[in-house]
Amino acid sequence: MDKFIVIDGLDGSGKDTQVKLLAEMYEKQGKNVVVRSHPSMDNKYGIKSKEALLKTGKINHLKATVYFGLDAIRSIRKYYNNDNIDVLIFSRYIMSVVYLPNVINIIIYKFVSFVLPTSEYMFFLDVSPEESLKRIDNRSEETEMFENMEELEKARIKSKKVTYDWNIIDADNSIAKVNDEIKEKL
Repeated sequence: MDKFIVIDGLDGSGKDTQVKLLAEMYEKQGKNVVVRSHPSMDNKYGIKSKEALLKTGKINHLKATVYFGLDAIRSIRKYYNNDNIDVLIFSRYIMSVVYLPNVINIIIYKFVSFVLPTSEYMFFLDVSPEESLKRIDNRSEETEMFENMEELEKARIKSKKVTYDWNIIDADNSIAKVNDEIKEKL
Protein backbone atom coordinates (compact mmCIF):
# COMPACT_ATOMS: atom_id res chain seq x y z
CA MET A 1 0.00 0.00 0.00
CA ASP A 2 1.31 3.43 -0.95
CA LYS A 3 -0.85 5.50 1.38
CA PHE A 4 -3.10 5.09 4.38
CA ILE A 5 -5.19 8.24 4.72
CA VAL A 6 -7.58 9.03 7.56
CA ILE A 7 -10.13 11.82 7.43
CA ASP A 8 -11.87 12.38 10.75
CA GLY A 9 -13.79 15.13 12.49
CA LEU A 10 -17.12 16.07 13.99
CA ASP A 11 -20.31 15.30 12.12
CA GLY A 12 -20.82 17.84 9.37
CA SER A 13 -17.10 18.57 9.02
CA GLY A 14 -16.99 17.38 5.41
CA LYS A 15 -15.27 14.03 5.91
CA ASP A 16 -17.18 12.11 3.26
CA THR A 17 -16.89 14.97 0.77
CA GLN A 18 -13.10 15.12 1.19
CA VAL A 19 -12.76 11.34 1.03
CA LYS A 20 -14.71 11.29 -2.24
CA LEU A 21 -12.50 14.03 -3.74
CA LEU A 22 -9.31 12.22 -2.70
CA ALA A 23 -10.52 8.86 -3.99
CA GLU A 24 -11.39 10.44 -7.36
CA MET A 25 -7.95 12.09 -7.53
CA TYR A 26 -6.08 8.84 -6.90
CA GLU A 27 -8.34 6.81 -9.20
CA LYS A 28 -7.58 9.28 -12.03
CA GLN A 29 -3.89 8.49 -11.39
CA GLY A 30 -4.68 4.79 -11.97
CA LYS A 31 -4.40 3.83 -8.31
CA ASN A 32 -6.50 1.08 -6.76
CA VAL A 33 -8.37 2.93 -4.01
CA VAL A 34 -10.47 1.47 -1.20
CA VAL A 35 -12.65 3.76 0.90
CA ARG A 36 -14.01 2.73 4.27
CA SER A 37 -16.52 4.98 5.97
CA HIS A 38 -17.41 4.06 9.53
CA PRO A 39 -19.85 2.98 10.67
CA SER A 40 -19.93 0.74 7.59
CA MET A 41 -23.22 -0.76 6.53
CA ASP A 42 -21.65 -3.93 5.07
CA ASN A 43 -21.11 -5.73 8.36
CA LYS A 44 -22.92 -6.40 11.65
CA TYR A 45 -20.66 -4.12 13.72
CA GLY A 46 -21.25 -1.07 11.56
CA ILE A 47 -24.98 -1.75 11.39
CA LYS A 48 -25.24 -2.13 15.16
CA SER A 49 -23.20 1.05 15.71
CA LYS A 50 -25.48 3.04 13.40
CA GLU A 51 -28.60 1.62 15.08
CA ALA A 52 -27.29 2.71 18.49
CA LEU A 53 -26.35 6.17 17.16
CA LEU A 54 -29.96 6.75 16.15
CA LYS A 55 -31.15 6.11 19.72
CA THR A 56 -30.42 7.87 23.01
CA GLY A 57 -29.15 6.90 26.44
CA LYS A 58 -25.93 5.77 28.02
CA ILE A 59 -26.28 2.14 26.94
CA ASN A 60 -26.68 3.14 23.30
CA HIS A 61 -23.81 5.61 23.70
CA LEU A 62 -21.57 2.74 24.83
CA LYS A 63 -22.91 0.35 22.18
CA ALA A 64 -22.32 2.90 19.41
CA THR A 65 -18.70 3.39 20.51
CA VAL A 66 -17.88 -0.30 21.01
CA TYR A 67 -19.46 -1.43 17.74
CA PHE A 68 -17.83 1.48 15.93
CA GLY A 69 -14.44 0.33 17.23
CA LEU A 70 -15.09 -3.25 16.14
CA ASP A 71 -16.14 -1.99 12.70
CA ALA A 72 -12.91 0.02 12.30
CA ILE A 73 -10.81 -2.95 13.50
CA ARG A 74 -12.59 -5.19 10.99
CA SER A 75 -11.71 -2.75 8.20
CA ILE A 76 -8.06 -2.67 9.26
CA ARG A 77 -7.86 -6.46 9.36
CA LYS A 78 -9.51 -6.81 5.97
CA TYR A 79 -7.84 -4.00 3.99
CA TYR A 80 -4.70 -2.61 5.65
CA ASN A 81 -2.16 -5.24 4.58
CA ASN A 82 -3.78 -5.97 1.23
CA ASP A 83 -1.12 -5.82 -1.51
CA ASN A 84 -3.76 -5.12 -4.17
CA ILE A 85 -4.65 -1.75 -2.61
CA ASP A 86 -2.59 1.33 -3.46
CA VAL A 87 -4.51 3.85 -1.35
CA LEU A 88 -6.69 3.06 1.66
CA ILE A 89 -8.85 5.94 2.86
CA PHE A 90 -10.81 5.85 6.10
CA SER A 91 -13.58 8.27 6.88
CA ARG A 92 -13.91 8.17 10.66
CA TYR A 93 -11.41 6.00 12.45
CA ILE A 94 -10.38 6.52 16.05
CA MET A 95 -11.86 9.90 16.95
CA SER A 96 -15.08 8.28 18.15
CA VAL A 97 -13.30 8.02 21.50
CA VAL A 98 -13.98 11.73 22.07
CA TYR A 99 -17.58 10.79 22.80
CA LEU A 100 -16.49 8.72 25.81
CA PRO A 101 -16.35 10.28 29.29
CA ASN A 102 -13.37 12.52 30.14
CA VAL A 103 -10.11 10.84 31.12
CA ILE A 104 -11.37 7.48 29.82
CA ASN A 105 -11.41 8.94 26.30
CA ILE A 106 -7.73 9.95 26.49
CA ILE A 107 -6.65 6.59 27.89
CA ILE A 108 -8.62 4.68 25.24
CA TYR A 109 -7.32 7.01 22.49
CA LYS A 110 -3.69 6.40 23.53
CA PHE A 111 -4.29 2.65 23.64
CA VAL A 112 -6.12 2.55 20.31
CA SER A 113 -3.58 4.75 18.53
CA PHE A 114 -0.81 2.49 19.86
CA VAL A 115 -2.50 -0.74 18.78
CA LEU A 116 -4.02 0.32 15.46
CA PRO A 117 -1.99 1.62 12.53
CA THR A 118 -1.57 5.35 12.19
CA SER A 119 -0.16 7.46 9.41
CA GLU A 120 1.40 10.83 8.70
CA TYR A 121 -1.72 11.35 6.57
CA MET A 122 -4.26 11.60 9.36
CA PHE A 123 -6.44 14.69 9.01
CA PHE A 124 -8.80 16.11 11.60
CA LEU A 125 -11.36 18.43 10.00
CA ASP A 126 -11.96 20.96 12.74
CA VAL A 127 -15.41 22.44 12.25
CA SER A 128 -17.15 24.78 14.66
CA PRO A 129 -20.25 23.30 16.29
CA GLU A 130 -22.36 26.07 14.74
CA GLU A 131 -21.18 25.23 11.21
CA SER A 132 -21.51 21.53 11.94
CA LEU A 133 -25.15 21.90 12.97
CA LYS A 134 -25.91 24.05 9.95
CA ARG A 135 -24.55 21.34 7.65
CA ILE A 136 -26.29 18.55 9.56
CA ASP A 137 -29.61 20.39 9.22
CA ASN A 138 -29.11 20.59 5.43
CA ARG A 139 -28.74 16.87 4.86
CA SER A 140 -31.58 14.43 4.57
CA GLU A 141 -30.57 11.88 7.20
CA GLU A 142 -31.85 10.95 10.62
CA THR A 143 -30.19 12.88 13.44
CA GLU A 144 -27.77 10.90 15.58
CA MET A 145 -27.42 11.17 19.36
CA PHE A 146 -24.30 13.36 19.18
CA GLU A 147 -25.68 15.78 16.61
CA ASN A 148 -26.74 18.63 18.88
CA MET A 149 -24.96 21.79 20.02
CA GLU A 150 -24.10 20.55 23.52
CA GLU A 151 -22.57 17.26 22.35
CA LEU A 152 -20.72 18.87 19.45
CA GLU A 153 -19.21 21.52 21.73
CA LYS A 154 -18.05 18.86 24.21
CA ALA A 155 -16.65 16.64 21.46
CA ARG A 156 -14.73 19.51 19.88
CA ILE A 157 -13.09 20.40 23.21
CA LYS A 158 -12.21 16.76 23.85
CA SER A 159 -10.85 16.31 20.32
CA LYS A 160 -8.27 19.02 20.91
CA LYS A 161 -6.78 16.89 23.71
CA VAL A 162 -6.00 13.97 21.39
CA THR A 163 -5.35 15.46 17.94
CA TYR A 164 -1.90 16.83 18.82
CA ASP A 165 -0.26 14.48 16.29
CA TRP A 166 -2.83 14.96 13.51
CA ASN A 167 -2.91 17.37 10.59
CA ILE A 168 -5.59 19.86 11.71
CA ILE A 169 -7.58 21.48 8.91
CA ASP A 170 -10.02 24.36 9.44
CA ALA A 171 -13.18 22.78 8.04
CA ASP A 172 -15.25 25.95 8.37
CA ASN A 173 -13.51 26.91 5.11
CA SER A 174 -14.83 26.05 1.65
CA ILE A 175 -14.68 22.50 0.30
CA ALA A 176 -12.02 23.56 -2.23
CA LYS A 177 -9.81 25.25 0.38
CA VAL A 178 -10.02 22.25 2.72
CA ASN A 179 -9.19 19.91 -0.16
CA ASP A 180 -6.21 22.05 -1.20
CA GLU A 181 -4.84 22.00 2.36
CA ILE A 182 -5.16 18.22 2.51
CA LYS A 183 -3.51 17.72 -0.88
CA GLU A 184 -0.61 19.99 0.16
CA LYS A 185 0.25 17.55 2.93
CA LEU A 186 -0.10 14.46 0.75
